[in-house]
Amino acid sequence: MKVLFNIFVFFGILLFSSNIIASPLVEVDWLNEKIKSGETKNNILLIDIRNSIGGGSFDTYLDGHIPSSIHSDYGKDGWRVNVDNTVGLVPSEEQFQVLAKSLGVNNDTHVIIIPAGVSSSDFGSAARSYWTFKVFGHDNVSVLNGGYMGWQQAYPSQIEKGDFVPRPEGNFIASFVPELYIGSDEVAKIINTNSSVTLLDGRTEEQFYAEKKHGKARIAGRLPGSELLYQENAYNVANNKLKNDSELKKVYADYLKGDVVSYCNTGHWAANNWFVISEVLGNKNVRLYDGSMVEWTQDPARSVDTSGRSNMDKLKAIIG
Repeated sequence: MKVLFNIFVFFGILLFSSNIIASPLVEVDWLNEKIKSGETKNNILLIDIRNSIGGGSFDTYLDGHIPSSIHSDYGKDGWRVNVDNTVGLVPSEEQFQVLAKSLGVNNDTHVIIIPAGVSSSDFGSAARSYWTFKVFGHDNVSVLNGGYMGWQQAYPSQIEKGDFVPRPEGNFIASFVPELYIGSDEVAKIINTNSSVTLLDGRTEEQFYAEKKHGKARIAGRLPGSELLYQENAYNVANNKLKNDSELKKVYADYLKGDVVSYCNTGHWAANNWFVISEVLGNKNVRLYDGSMVEWTQDPARSVDTSGRSNMDKLKAIIG
């Protein structure tokens, strides 16, 4: 009887451990321990996604990177695709599967996304890459809080240079998760039915109030009925990390419950708000509108709120 019980416990632990969901954020000290133990050469894959948004590239990777990390440019390697006049859309299942497998991702690989660690927009590269893994069914993924700069500051003597040795092709199978995604047609239904779903705009005030627009958007403005929460409010600019949980709960107090659609211009900044609300603070009723205002405004039939700031808003801006 005792033997059977022990076998049951063993397989129960094994089953539990194989389904552990990775922490959305990992710290440089945690990563250092994994590198020292050799785990990053096996089932942990470090993907350095430095790109033009953070002033990075493959050349900056060659000049210095975290040991055992590989490089994949977020802006060039297929993490996002362009369709007609809409930029930055999520790739197809097949396209992402090819990309992930080429990087050596297996179905059980713990992927660590490494941004440059220089700004909230740069963090958006990691948050969007993280979401892309999630939307294609790979939950075992994390972002390195502080990115490469955080590592460089903590472990300046532990920097590698030069190219990486590609890993063997992975066996990852992409499976789209519709609960994390929303397209223009469903956004239109939310707007047209005065739904209780919150449309959360992660852009600047100038773009929200139709004073500026993205170069690919047809006109300036916002989704009718939307609310503004600039994505950088989640970010500690001084140390280039997300704010701590208690600070984030204050910033996002109105969005800890209920259905939320996170949007911006192209679904990049929106990924930061999605990441915080869904992954850090635990409201899983959040979807990312990857097409956002660039896609939305391509169709003149879609309503756009182009109203400016109220006199009270203008007064607040002057007072600060």
